[in-house]
Amino acid sequence: MIAQRPAAVFIGSEVYRGSSYGAVHPLRVPRVSTVMDLGRALGWLPAHQYRISPRAKPAALTVWHLPAYIAALQAAEAGAEVGAEIRARHHIGTAANPIFPQIFSRPATGAGGVMLAADLLAAHSGPLAVHVPGGGTHHGLPDRANGFCYLNDPVLAMLAFRRLGLQRIAYVDIDAHHCDGVQHGFAGDPEALLISTHEENRWPFTGALSDDGGGNAFNLPLPRGMNDSEMRVVLDQLIVPRVAAFAPDVIILQCGADALDEDPLSRLSLSNNAHMAVLAALRPLCPRFLLLGGGGYNPWSVGRCWTALWAVLAGHDIPDHLPDAAQDVLRALSWNGGGRPQPAEAMLTTLRDAPREGPIRAEIRDRLAVLARR
Repeated sequence: MIAQRPAAVFIGSEVYRGSSYGAVHPLRVPRVSTVMDLGRALGWLPAHQYRISPRAKPAALTVWHLPAYIAALQAAEAGAEVGAEIRARHHIGTAANPIFPQIFSRPATGAGGVMLAADLLAAHSGPLAVHVPGGGTHHGLPDRANGFCYLNDPVLAMLAFRRLGLQRIAYVDIDAHHCDGVQHGFAGDPEALLISTHEENRWPFTGALSDDGGGNAFNLPLPRGMNDSEMRVVLDQLIVPRVAAFAPDVIILQCGADALDEDPLSRLSLSNNAHMAVLAALRPLCPRFLLLGGGGYNPWSVGRCWTALWAVLAGHDIPDHLPDAAQDVLRALSWNGGGRPQPAEAMLTTLRDAPREGPIRAEIRDRLAVLARR
C-alpha cells in the first residue's frame, strides 16, 4: 500500500520570472521561479497540486491599504515614473522601493495568492497546507511601500481568514528582519498571536525584546551568528509552546531565507535545516497552515530553502544528491551583476544544507527567559 501524501497546494505565477527591481537592487535575483523550476525538475509539482496565483483586484487591497496608495502604484506601473509628492507620500520611486515594470502587478499577484490560499484553507474539510513563496512581504504599510514591500500580503491574508470565519491566527516570522508591518496591523489583537525572530540592530530597527505589541507579540532579537542549535532552543522554548497554547484556527509561517548563512543582507548563520525544523514542528499544531516566503537575496540559498520547505509540506523525501535536471536549474542561476562569488559546489548539487550547529549563548537563554515570564 502506497502511503498517502499530506494534502498540500503550491501557488505560483510566471509574473516572477524575469521580474526584477532593477540592476542594483537586492531583488534583481530570481527566487519564486527557481522554486517552481526546482519543484518541476524533481517531480514535486504535479498539476493537481499547483495553482496559478490570481492578481488581487484593487478593491480587495483596500481592505487595509489606502485607495490613494493603490492608485499610486497602478499609476506608477502605467507611467513608469512618479512625481516628488507621490514619492514623498508613498515611498515609491526610492532606492529601496524602486519603480519597475511590475510594481503593481507583482505584489498584487502575491496578495492574490494568499487570498486564494485563505479561500482554499477555509473551504477544505480536512488538514491542508498551502505554500505561497511569492508571499511574505511583511513590511508594507497601509499608505506606503516599506523595505522592498509594496503591499502587506500577510496582513491581507489574516484579514481574509477573519472574513472567512477563522478568527484565531498564529503568525510566526523567522525572517532576518522584524515584521513591522504585520505588527502594525495586528498589535493588541487578542485573537492574533505574533512571534518574530529577527537579527538585532538590523533594519527596520523595531521588534525589541521589550516590545509586546500591546500584549500579543513576542519579539526575539537574535545575535549575529545565530546557529541551528540556538534556533532549536528558540523553537522548543518559545515558538512551539506559545503556538500550541494559543490553539489557533490557522497558522501562518513566514520563512524568509535571509536568515541563512549565505545571505548578503543579514549576519545570521542558520542552515535551511533550521527552517525545515520550524515548519515540521509547527505543521502538526493546526490542520490549516499557510507557508509564505519573505526575504532572501542569495538566489541559490533562497531557491533551495523554499523548495526544501515545499518537500516538507508535501511529504517528499529530499535526495542526498540532486538529479541532473535540478542541478541544471541551480547552475543556470547568477547574481545578475554585483560581482559576488559563485556558490560552493554543494549548493549546486544538494537541496539540504550541512547543519550549522554551535554553542548556545547566554544572551539567547536570557532573552528566552524574559519572554517566558510574560
